[in-house]
This record gives sequence, C-alpha cells and structure tokens, in this order.
Amino acid sequence: MHQPSLFKSFFLGGFECSTHRRRDGRRLDLIAGTRHDQYASNDYAALAHHAIHSVRDGMRWHLIETAKGRYDWSSVLPMIRAAKAQRTEVIWDLCHYGWPDDIDIFKAEFVERFAAYAAAATRLLRNEGIEAPLITPLNEISFWAWAGGSVAHFNPTVRRRGDELKRQLVRAAIAAMEAIREILPKARFIQVDPIIHVVSRSTRRRDRERAERLKFEQYTAWDMLCGAQHPELGGKPAYLDIMGVNYYPHNQWYANRQDIPMDSPDYRPFHKLLADAFQRYGKPLLIAETGAESERRVPWVRYVCEQVDIALRQNIPVEGICLYPITDYPGWENNRHCRTGLLGYADAQGQRPVFSPLADELTLQRRRFERKPTLEALNAQQAGLQLPV
Repeated sequence: MHQPSLFKSFFLGGFECSTHRRRDGRRLDLIAGTRHDQYASNDYAALAHHAIHSVRDGMRWHLIETAKGRYDWSSVLPMIRAAKAQRTEVIWDLCHYGWPDDIDIFKAEFVERFAAYAAAATRLLRNEGIEAPLITPLNEISFWAWAGGSVAHFNPTVRRRGDELKRQLVRAAIAAMEAIREILPKARFIQVDPIIHVVSRSTRRRDRERAERLKFEQYTAWDMLCGAQHPELGGKPAYLDIMGVNYYPHNQWYANRQDIPMDSPDYRPFHKLLADAFQRYGKPLLIAETGAESERRVPWVRYVCEQVDIALRQNIPVEGICLYPITDYPGWENNRHCRTGLLGYADAQGQRPVFSPLADELTLQRRRFERKPTLEALNAQQAGLQLPV
C-alpha cells in the first residue's frame, strides 16, 4: 500500500485564484472576490486548525507585471509571508487563466514574457527563503485550450484554435520550468488538468469514435509536456513531475453532454481513472481539485476518499486530496454565492464560518489516511502482493 509523503498534509485547501477575462470582457479576480488577499494569514491559520497545512494558491500575473519586465510584488508578497508565518506549504499557480493585457497569447512574446515572469517570481521566493518551491506554471492547459481556444468561453475568446493554443501554453510552461530550475534546481512542478470519462450510447460508429477521441484528448497536454506528442515543442518526462488531476461530479458524461449518474454501469469508478493516469505516465498523483456544492459537499468528499483509499491499496501513488475551492466564492458568470467550501465568506474581521458537516467528515477521513500499514502488509507489498490493511 502506498504511503503518501510529498506534502505537509494529505488534505490540501485550494484557494480559487482565477483571473481570466470572461466573454463579455470583464476580468475576474477571485482572490480579491473572496477577500483572500486581505485575510490570507487568517485563512491559513483557519485551515491549520483543521490539520490542513498545504494549499494551492495563486500569483496574479496581470497585477504583478505592470509593464514589460517591471514587476510589482505587493499583491503576493504579504501572502508569501503569511504562509511562512503560519507554516503553510503553498503550491503556487503562476498563471490561472489570466495574463497582462498588452500581450498577444499566440505570439512568441507570450512565451518569452511568461518565462521571464516565472524567473522573477522564483527569485522572489528564493529571497523569502523558499529553496524548493512547489509550482503549477499554467493551470489546466487542456481545459484552457478548449474553453478559450475552441468554444470562446473565456480569454482569448476564439474558436477553432484550441490545438494551437494548447501547443502555445505547453511552450510557455516548458520555458518557465527551465527558467525556474536555473534559479532553484529543487523546484517541483504540478501539472494540472481534469480527468474525464465520456460514453456514447449511440450505435453509430462516428459517435462512438467521437467519445473515444474526447477521452484521449484529456491526455494531450500531459503528453506534450513529457514529449510523447509534438516532440518539436521540447517536452521530456522531467517536465511531467507530479500529475495534478481535477475531478468533479460533472467529469463523466454521455456524448450528448448529459451527466452519467453515479449508479449507472456506464459510470467509471474514480479509482479506475486514477489507475489509468498512473499506468499511462508512472508519475505521482495529486487530486488537485475536487469538491461539490451545498449539501453535496460531504457525500462527494466521502466518495472521493473511498476511491482514493482503493487506489492507495493498489499501490497507486496518490499524494493528497485538494478541496477546491476551500472557501465559498462568487460564481464566474453571475457573481452568485457558490457554497463549495469548508470555509464561508469572511466577515469584517476576516473570520469565516465553518461548514461543520464537512469539517466533521474531514476529521473522520484523516483517520483513514493516517493509519500505518501492518508489518504483514509491508512484507506482502515487497513481495508484490496486495493485502488489506
């Protein structure tokens, strides 16, 4: 049975940090929208109270690079120092869908500017005493390419350029990782994208092939990063360091976009999707985002934990589960109050109410993952056997 050890805590908290422009041109800033920028220290302390000592958080490139090569760190430096003061380990997203308005994302300048910004952010982290940072260069490359480059859902708000955008984002991620490791060779990278399952109920061959193509496409950014596709981009296995897989209740659907019910024989258990990813790449896994809204929060987290437990028993190296978002947040499209978090909206003093049913469930689930394997199980694992713990 695999014993997770990569992060300070098995459960992580993810702070929603999207900064994209919507189709109507409005830029979102969810770090500001949740007031996490004001209350980062309180937020990290609140999570520590629930034994969550590792988080995903974001740097906002559009605020930091005020002009080409000119960086203002005032939006992120207090967060870095708050995390250090609270002894919170952070996986930093350098770009969560948003970039400075003066850059054309399809031009070579985007790659060059992003690599320079990544290097500058790395020097900042080094100056703050962080020698082995955890970094996600570009969040959800495959999803971003689809949402921004194929269906014009958000920036760059174009259609039929998804493959082109995906390759460009991979180029930028590779350039950034090279720049980062020149400064801090011990940096680790988490490459995040959704894992999905698509089924066609049609008897037509074309429909079945389309469903299979969609399932295949979930891997393309990871394939490019490790050099299995489009090797001219410069990918190699070292760039696919840690796989961050995002999984929500809507990640399995029929080809007509109807969700597959969890009690349907067409629904593929989550532990099997994790096995598919591990067998394809052989890399450690982080559940980089998972969660549900309102009263579904508890049963969903329970299901994910049960499935991760099965995966760990099968010696699949799942290193943690990140609850995302860990705070409630204003919805992307209509600013509605999305009740997804362990923590709610902050009051004037920066205190957030706790969704106690989820807190109680996390207490129970921590006991599941904190257990130690028996000597018999360890001996069996060395012998290549699988015994229950």
